[in-house]
Amino acid sequence: MAIDRPHRARVRSLSARLLRLTVLVTLLVEVMILLPSLGLERNAWLLNRVTDAHLAAITVASSPDGVVALSTRDELLRLSGTLAISLVTDGKTLMVMPPTRLRPPDATVDLTHESLVASMVRALRAVAGLAPRSTMVIAQSPLRPNVTVKIIVRNAALTRHLRRYAEHIAALSLAIALSTGLVVYLALDRLLVLPIRRLTASIAAFRADPERAAPIDLAAATGFRDDEIALAAGELAQMQTELRAALWRNARLAALGTAVAKISHDLRNILASALLVADRLAGSEDPVTQRAAATLVGAVDRATALVTQTLSFAREGPPLVLRAETALGALVDDVAEQIRLLTPGVEINSAVPGDLHTRLDRDQFHRVLLNLLRNAVQAGANRLEVRAALEPAAAGDVAGALIVEIEDNGPGLPERARANLFRPFVGSARRDGTGLGLAIVRDLIRAHGGEIELVRTGREGTLFRVMIPDEVPMS
Repeated sequence: MAIDRPHRARVRSLSARLLRLTVLVTLLVEVMILLPSLGLERNAWLLNRVTDAHLAAITVASSPDGVVALSTRDELLRLSGTLAISLVTDGKTLMVMPPTRLRPPDATVDLTHESLVASMVRALRAVAGLAPRSTMVIAQSPLRPNVTVKIIVRNAALTRHLRRYAEHIAALSLAIALSTGLVVYLALDRLLVLPIRRLTASIAAFRADPERAAPIDLAAATGFRDDEIALAAGELAQMQTELRAALWRNARLAALGTAVAKISHDLRNILASALLVADRLAGSEDPVTQRAAATLVGAVDRATALVTQTLSFAREGPPLVLRAETALGALVDDVAEQIRLLTPGVEINSAVPGDLHTRLDRDQFHRVLLNLLRNAVQAGANRLEVRAALEPAAAGDVAGALIVEIEDNGPGLPERARANLFRPFVGSARRDGTGLGLAIVRDLIRAHGGEIELVRTGREGTLFRVMIPDEVPMS
């Protein structure tokens, strides 16, 4: 009959593995305790035989002439569990009760010099039935330390005793192992497995529906304490919150891109008509009408630019980069002239060497510079400087890198803009801004294999640095 999947999952679960591991470890510890216990129990059993034998010898010595009847001797030997008894006093050996049959013992053990390891080995041999039939035991008498007792014992009785002792210890060890395993299992299940299950359930629910599933609730959780699992739960909750916000934001961006793509054509026609009317009004001789027309033209231009910019960001995907040999100084001059036409009075200084040529997508990098310079002017800067240089190739590299720096004297980026830099719709420094400019700039630079960073910003101005690997033309 096949085992169903839930049962198999329970058998292979972390809780079941912890229970089995705990029981196994406890049993191993009990076995390690059992081995020396067997050796000590063997020594105790033999010493009891020595004590009983000495008592029997004293009984014989107290009888008239130190002689007892044969039946009495046999009874004393039976009660003491020995086959023969002799005493050694002052170097003299006295055979108090000789064996009934004159047969030498199969082995000799001196308990006064026997180590615990030797006792363990002999105890295991006795339990396994490998001990000799009879053994002479030599030990100091517990009753009189100056008396050495020598006895001969049958190992069958010792084997039976040690086996009963081992069975008793094994049953006790199994009970202790199961009890300990159950206690440890319940404790670990409460402190470790239950929180992990809650984490797993939260991850599974979030994976199934990340936009609607709530992050794991740490405040209502009873299984989390101040430990590593609590730290992992906190990080998971933070990640779920941020990921859900990102999914919602991306969903809104996707919806926005779809909507803008559908209405952009009609909206551009409407704006074109409005711009045509505004141009005609600008030709009016009425000064008031001219000023209104100029305002209308600027508003229509900004609206057109916003629609175009939003549409490009929402639908264009990774920009296509077509590199070609580009004179960077001339490109910077073109962009600067365009900015001056849009914002008269702004000062733009170019510190780009006239002979600096590199392989760029001229149109894409034109957008990069235009966005950066226009953002600086819109933020309040009236003096800008563009610097560029080619860094030599490092050891092992084929080509160097183009470094471009754009510095302005504006008021600097506010904290909200710095915290959301390069993020569309949340990273703008202006109240009416979209934050798309810097997001598009970063996408274009990364498409070139480069990166942009904010070096510094503050009351003294803002400095952006662009680094793009200089591509070597194919031969």
